[in-house]
Amino acid sequence: MTQVIEQRRYRPGRIEPRRSLAFVLLGTLVAVSGCDRGDDGNETQKINGSVHVAAGKAPSSAETVNGGIDIDDNAAVTAANTVNGGIHLGAHATADALNTVNGNITVGAGAHVAKGAETVNGGLTLRDGAEVLGTLGNVNGKIELAAAHVAGGIKTTNGDITIHGPSHIEGGILVQRTNSFIHFGNSVPRIEIGPGATVQGNLRFEREVKLYVSDKATIGPVTGATPIPFTGDTPPAG
Repeated sequence: MTQVIEQRRYRPGRIEPRRSLAFVLLGTLVAVSGCDRGDDGNETQKINGSVHVAAGKAPSSAETVNGGIDIDDNAAVTAANTVNGGIHLGAHATADALNTVNGNITVGAGAHVAKGAETVNGGLTLRDGAEVLGTLGNVNGKIELAAAHVAGGIKTTNGDITIHGPSHIEGGILVQRTNSFIHFGNSVPRIEIGPGATVQGNLRFEREVKLYVSDKATIGPVTGATPIPFTGDTPPAG
């Protein structure tokens, strides 16, 4: 089992408050809501309705408030922002950043995101060869990587994380403590790091989790959880 596991007494640290992604996106989209660009022939910017970005067009932003964003294989956008809707970045497509509040984000095989991919309430899926050079993060929803690369770490509060090999994560993993004013029920996040996966940096858990680590995975120092080793392709159920 190729691991580097450091057990230390857990002392919750102070985390600087982050601006709500919802407010950030609403601020970004306020100009769009002020004039419905979907009516002036620019179908990549709307208030209500989905946005479709075809391959072969010059990169521009894709924005909507109530609707999903679908970016074709081999297409390019500078950014994709929505509030209520999912984002799909096609295979070998490129984007600077992907952001939504209520919706899933999927990064297709071989696709490239120069900055981060973040949602509040939604899952995050990275297909084979996908790359996110910033942070991959959410509050609620499953995070799943298949032979993908994340350079800016993974953050969640209440989401399960499954990392399949040979995925490579830099910047570690952070599962944040829940806000005392917000309750997510009694669910315990399940973190699975599969055979061949590498997680560089600290794995820090500010709340209870179940952490399963393959005997063929490589991880950094762990704080706030006790790794449960497993053999084979998948950890035990439960």
